[in-house]
Amino acid sequence: MRGKGKPIVLTGLLFLTANVSSQMAQDYPTKPIRMLAPEIGGASDIVARLIAQGLSASLGQQIVVDNRGSITPELGARALADGYTILAYGSPLWLTGFLRDKVPWDALKSFAPITLAASSPNVLVVHPAIAATSVKDLIALAKAKPGELNFSSGSTGAATHLTGELFKAMAGINIVRVPYKGNGPALTALLGGQVQLMFGNAGAVAPHLKPGRLRALAVTSVAPSALAPGLPTMAASGLPGFRADVPTGIFAPYGTPVKVVSLLNTEILNVLNKPDIKEKFFAIGVEVAGGTPAELAAYIKADMAKWGKVIKDAGIHE
Repeated sequence: MRGKGKPIVLTGLLFLTANVSSQMAQDYPTKPIRMLAPEIGGASDIVARLIAQGLSASLGQQIVVDNRGSITPELGARALADGYTILAYGSPLWLTGFLRDKVPWDALKSFAPITLAASSPNVLVVHPAIAATSVKDLIALAKAKPGELNFSSGSTGAATHLTGELFKAMAGINIVRVPYKGNGPALTALLGGQVQLMFGNAGAVAPHLKPGRLRALAVTSVAPSALAPGLPTMAASGLPGFRADVPTGIFAPYGTPVKVVSLLNTEILNVLNKPDIKEKFFAIGVEVAGGTPAELAAYIKADMAKWGKVIKDAGIHE
């Protein structure tokens, strides 16, 4: 009798758990939702705040943006999987594990993807003193002067850094990275002629193009971008397959009920499809993305495969 009783008890518990989760999903949300986000002022933070405003209106509950910087993924991984904690974060969520020996979360097991909210391309820009008007010109110059051209970047593992490493690998060139404490100082160094090139945020470099303080050669997105009008892609400029974007995804802790994740996906996509939201995203140099949880999961796996190899081959470590 004892052996026969165990499955009955387990089945009952599973049935009860399923009912509780189902009931919670039907009633959700009944209280404010916390949205964890990186540091204040960055693109992911602004994306989070714009989404939070729209969600607050559609869900009838306040979405509180809680900026926690680099510990956002750790806090998100440890949060209750009840739908009342979500997070907005970029590729460091799934790439930091390649840069450090240990991280207190698992990119594929600690989170439930909701949607890819936004994406931003970088733009390859050079100082006007550099005699290159195309990507091919720049590659030829770098090959003629190995080790003499420098590119500035933000912190180790930042998009400005990894995109430069991808460029080196795919073009077969030797250019030297000069790190700065952030993308702002890295751009300032390029403007001052201390370095020769950079993969900068489209919105950040745009004001310097028309006055001739910088020259743009190509955009890193897979297709031409309205954020960098008139520029060819890196892929169309002699480097087939080159793609490097800066994403912001929305996640919940792993185990969050599927119905809650589905509801959040639907409501967030409704927010992202509003014309005023698209305009506000564009104004900060990002484009609306969107998609299903499965599509975000597939994106992350492909991104990990690509950038994991770049990081390993370049010997990058924080």
